[in-house]
Amino acid sequence: MKVLIADKFEKVGIDGLKELGATVVSKPELTADDLPGALREVDPNILIVRSTKVTADALHAGKSLGLVIRAGAGIDTIDVPAASARGIFVSNCPGRNSIAVAELVMGLVLSCDRRIPDQVADIRAGKWNKAEYSKARGLHGRTLGIVGLGQIGREIAVRARAFGMHVAAWSRNLTIESAEHLGVTYCESPLEVARVSDVVSINVASTAETKHLVDAEFLGSMRRGAYLVNTSRGQVVDEAALAQAVRTRGIRAGLDVFQNEPAGGTGEVASELVREPGVYVTHHVGASTEQAQTAIAHEVLRIVQEYAERGGVPNCVNRLAKSTATHVLAVRHQNRPGVLAHVFRELADRGVNVEEVENIIYHGAKATLARVHLSSRPDDTALAAIRDGNSDIISVDLTAIDRSAP
Repeated sequence: MKVLIADKFEKVGIDGLKELGATVVSKPELTADDLPGALREVDPNILIVRSTKVTADALHAGKSLGLVIRAGAGIDTIDVPAASARGIFVSNCPGRNSIAVAELVMGLVLSCDRRIPDQVADIRAGKWNKAEYSKARGLHGRTLGIVGLGQIGREIAVRARAFGMHVAAWSRNLTIESAEHLGVTYCESPLEVARVSDVVSINVASTAETKHLVDAEFLGSMRRGAYLVNTSRGQVVDEAALAQAVRTRGIRAGLDVFQNEPAGGTGEVASELVREPGVYVTHHVGASTEQAQTAIAHEVLRIVQEYAERGGVPNCVNRLAKSTATHVLAVRHQNRPGVLAHVFRELADRGVNVEEVENIIYHGAKATLARVHLSSRPDDTALAAIRDGNSDIISVDLTAIDRSAP
């Protein structure tokens, strides 16, 4: 098993991969443009990335590639549809950086309230302006609104309450009952969170549905002088609308992400938004603590071990959630070679596609039940040919799948 690491990765992770018997090639300096060539050269079974983009060209270059692991939570840097079309699993490490991101959120909230970066910059420039910087509002008793109450959002809620803040939240699957259990105020929509909060933290995945979730309407619903913190992805915020809200409504923003970030570890920043007074920006480092990266490395090792030893893929993001199969063919047979080859040959000759197969071996390993999920119904002639064409077949049953079932 060969593993290519195309990003910085903790030593404990590299050592752990070697202990699993993997041949490890670590190239932390690789860029998205370099990756296809590296995949052709190394030809790994597994690719591990953090921020390096994995394009369709890269996926096509990896002839032996069967698994891409994102050493983090978000997968928007990986062309998942292209991976799926190539039969390549994509996995991630959700929740392992939750505490690290929540800690940065609170740092950005404090930066907005106390204007800590501005104070430091002024003093370094030799300016003393205590009269101006004594005008902080304070956080105790204020409301922090969370849009996206996943693991990161829940860690933020814990820390906000420790500051004496009230917490209001919206999440796609949040109910009134679960909100009450978590000790947060339930909101029916992101706009309601914007309306009731003094501080809003955005913690959603980057999808087509969340692009520009924070738009002019959202920002217009926020209280004047409120704070917006985004540690999810830059595409979630309409940056032109945010710049306007900063200028006209006194909104302050703490951003760990923004659109068109430099792709590598160093580079030039062209964004005009990050130069706005009242906008405090960090380098997309929400997950970049030693604790978080060690936890992620251990999760990567767990995924690799499961994949190498049992063929499973923990945290797989591109396995079909619900099969499109219409029928299940159950074939009980003696556990001998050639039975499934016979079944598949008869199905193929009649244009019936096999979508999924489960093979259950009974105690003693003498008999087996194959459950074959089919794209369409084989006719009675095909069923007879399957049943009668191999003496090791005990029985054949066909069941239609209820597509209305959840």
